[in-house]
Amino acid sequence: MSTTQPAVAPTAVPPQSGVTERARKAKKRLTSPWASGIAVIIAIAWTVPTFGLLVTSFRPELDIRRSGWWTVFGDAFAGEGVFSLRNYESALFDSSTNLIDYFVNSLVITLPAVFIPITVALLAAYAFAWIDFKGRDILFVAVFALQIVPIQITLIPLLSAYVRTGINGTFWPIWLSHSMFALPLAIFLLHNFMRDIPSSLVEAARVDGAGHVKIFFSVMLPLLTPAIAAFAIFQFLWVWNDLLVGLVMGSTSTSPLTVRVAEMAGSRGGDWHVLSAGAFISILVPLIVFLALQRYFVRGMLAGSVKG
Repeated sequence: MSTTQPAVAPTAVPPQSGVTERARKAKKRLTSPWASGIAVIIAIAWTVPTFGLLVTSFRPELDIRRSGWWTVFGDAFAGEGVFSLRNYESALFDSSTNLIDYFVNSLVITLPAVFIPITVALLAAYAFAWIDFKGRDILFVAVFALQIVPIQITLIPLLSAYVRTGINGTFWPIWLSHSMFALPLAIFLLHNFMRDIPSSLVEAARVDGAGHVKIFFSVMLPLLTPAIAAFAIFQFLWVWNDLLVGLVMGSTSTSPLTVRVAEMAGSRGGDWHVLSAGAFISILVPLIVFLALQRYFVRGMLAGSVKG
């Protein structure tokens, strides 16, 4: 009787091992000390001016004229550091600046200018992604191509149209302009996210008797929350920091905060203590919004980037 042992087949290498090894090497390259050092340098260079603006906004006018903001550290150790909220009081409530009214205007402008394009873009993106109609592809390419149209060349025709319709001097020209400028990108992004949703979910809903309205609200919207949040943050920051549209389309009673701060820089450049407070007031809200919604922003950027 033969005692020869059967040959043992070589162990197959799992197909994931090669991918894992490449991922490990890529991670090692991306987390090198040089890359980390460069990132730290960029972060410091980006943060120092903002920190200097913050410190300056709390210093008395005489101290600002006498020395730079970096001297506060020496003054603090010597017990001579002086900080005050007087600059913010002057910027917000003084009759010559009165930024509180423009701050409210920015809120009134930004919130509808975020809500309107997202609402319209969601409906349009669903139609392009899941409703088959004649000329759909051509129309989608045309909408996407509108992103390359410079905003500057559209301002005068739009303003003329607003004047003819009699809505100039209100918030409507600013709301409509921001919405129109945001729609091509919003439709493109939300369409791509919708196309990444498995068609089996939509087919299952149709088998259960759901129509387009039911599918849109019950299937699409819950899955699109990260994408909607990401675009909402983008649009909020864009509209809040906008100067051009607010300057051209706004009036004395509807101008946003950025327009007033720009006027202060031109006409009140000598009042640096008030200008620094006004500048920091203008960046405070977008900073809070981004930090508070950062996790949704990251999830929205990563959503749809990988499958599996």
